[in-house]
Amino acid sequence: MEIRSLTRAEEEVMLILWQLGKGFVKDVLAEMPEPKPAYNTVSTIIRILEKKGFIGYTAYGKTHEYYPLISEADYKRFEMQQLLENYFDNSLTKLVSFFVKDHDLTTQDLDEIIKLMQNQKPD
Repeated sequence: MEIRSLTRAEEEVMLILWQLGKGFVKDVLAEMPEPKPAYNTVSTIIRILEKKGFIGYTAYGKTHEYYPLISEADYKRFEMQQLLENYFDNSLTKLVSFFVKDHDLTTQDLDEIIKLMQNQKPD
């Protein structure tokens, strides 16, 4: 299955489903911040996510309980790869350089990044 980028509204629903593990439209709606969208709006977004292959459901008569088919970790990986490809020429160095220049990383932040990288480096 090919992962595609989500709209902001779709991503908001997925974040809730990932947190809940599974749920009905009313459960997703209950977790949304105020002002809450209409029930039908959330239901439509869920049906779109189902068509995109992001969620599945178990039917209980006319009611459906929805659950993620794609993990949050897989989606994060996909989005980070898109970010690297589209904005940083597939270069982690350019990505880190961007954060160093534009986000005032401290020496402590950089030390933590280096430690993380050293712990992940294959022997």
